[in-house]
Amino acid sequence: MSDLLVKLYELPDSREALDKLRAEGIKIKRAIAPEKHLVLNWVGENFSAGWESECGAAFARRPCSCFVAVKDTKIIGFACYDAAALGFFGPIGVDESAKKSGVGKGLLIRTLEAMREAGYGYAIIGWAGPVDFFKKAVGAAVIPDSEPGIYRNMIKG
Repeated sequence: MSDLLVKLYELPDSREALDKLRAEGIKIKRAIAPEKHLVLNWVGENFSAGWESECGAAFARRPCSCFVAVKDTKIIGFACYDAAALGFFGPIGVDESAKKSGVGKGLLIRTLEAMREAGYGYAIIGWAGPVDFFKKAVGAAVIPDSEPGIYRNMIKG
């Protein structure tokens, strides 16, 4: 899997996507410290221990660099930035029940907006899985020769 590059100064406006989600009772918000155990448990149970660790790193940042999608007080998705490395977006994950609902796109754009607000001009989506999703949603471009990127010397357990 390659890394992708996103121009943060050319993001689509998130208002339409977020308004659509709100109309369906879904809120995207920046996570806060008292929610840390709930978010980390959810990420670990639904995705992987590695993503749970990256999410934990996002909670160590001020402000927290983890966003969550919530419906009826239940987590249905998350996205982080500055977790594996500065300037990196990810990981992002959405509950199976919420796929194709726009939650992933809403999380992606809102989190990238936060990166832009923090002063970044570009974001790197590390080791991107659904490349076509990122290309379509935010105009991401593949970074040539970026596999495995920063993950090349990762400890395997």
